[in-house]
Amino acid sequence: MKKKKYPVNLVNPLKECKSFLCIANLSNSVILTQLLLADWAAAHLVIGYPVPKPKCNEALIRVTMAGICNTDLEIINGYMDFKGVPGHEFVGIVEKSEEKKWEGKRVVGEINIGCGVCSYCLSRMKNHCPNRSVLGILKKDGAFADYITLPVRNLHAIPDSVSNEEAVFMEPIAASFQICHQIKIKPSDKICVLGDGKLGILAGQVLFLTGCNLTVIGHHEEKLSILSQIGIHTSLNEDINGKFDVVVDCTGSPSGLKKSLALAKPKGKVILKTTLEKREPVNLNAVVINEIDLIGSRCGPFAPATRALQKKLIDTKPLISKTYYLDEGMEAFKYASQRGVLKVILKIK
Repeated sequence: MKKKKYPVNLVNPLKECKSFLCIANLSNSVILTQLLLADWAAAHLVIGYPVPKPKCNEALIRVTMAGICNTDLEIINGYMDFKGVPGHEFVGIVEKSEEKKWEGKRVVGEINIGCGVCSYCLSRMKNHCPNRSVLGILKKDGAFADYITLPVRNLHAIPDSVSNEEAVFMEPIAASFQICHQIKIKPSDKICVLGDGKLGILAGQVLFLTGCNLTVIGHHEEKLSILSQIGIHTSLNEDINGKFDVVVDCTGSPSGLKKSLALAKPKGKVILKTTLEKREPVNLNAVVINEIDLIGSRCGPFAPATRALQKKLIDTKPLISKTYYLDEGMEAFKYASQRGVLKVILKIK
């Protein structure tokens, strides 16, 4: 009997829902629908979902592990108006590729897919290609599924010394290294990471490697202890003495920009790492008066992230709050949305 195929975009039955998400699993042939949270989205676990077909120069990847991040939670709230399969932090095995050397390799992947022919792509700026798709975020089904496809040029092989539980953090670690590529950091620089969530803890570990005068500010003593145990100065109080040369907003909060501007020195820099569906109004007079540089910061280089994991310079183990299997995806998202939870991992059977 031929399996029935279900569409990527399932009709949202609740008017008050802002968006919906599909978590795909290919192992059975029924469809389950469940409301995730009353004011979120109608979240669907789709079973019997078609395997994606790789295009020219793409690889078919069997996903073995994926991580739920704040962007995934914001997508549920309507960020990017995305409808489809979310998920962009993953580890997988290449099952099919025109470049046979990739088959069987354990990989992670850069999430931005440029058109390859525009001026941005030709200038090595595919992350800003106006025609790009982004895995699990924009016009491209993501990694909360058994299979994904990605261009071979986006793939990075994982060294044997790096575990799946470490490699699944590769994308946010690379995003943290992007800060070091965007600004020149001196040991004398006084730098603050604002936020003690997943990205804040990773960014803190990455910036600590630069030897700068670093402080990570958060609201949770148990989370900050992950950093203080390795020698990073932390604070529970945003009203600490002095101002900072650089403030990195990793709060994931609508108020993050306002707080970051208050902590920045005149002529200082604020690095924005937070993406949200809605932000609070911010008075930008301080940016002009104090001549503060506002710098958006998104995806970053995988090579230094891989080396850092290989050399065990970044510790990801304390960041994993809980692990679920993909068919428990509804429960996993509900848990990940709770305050205080760090990384939730999905294992794919």
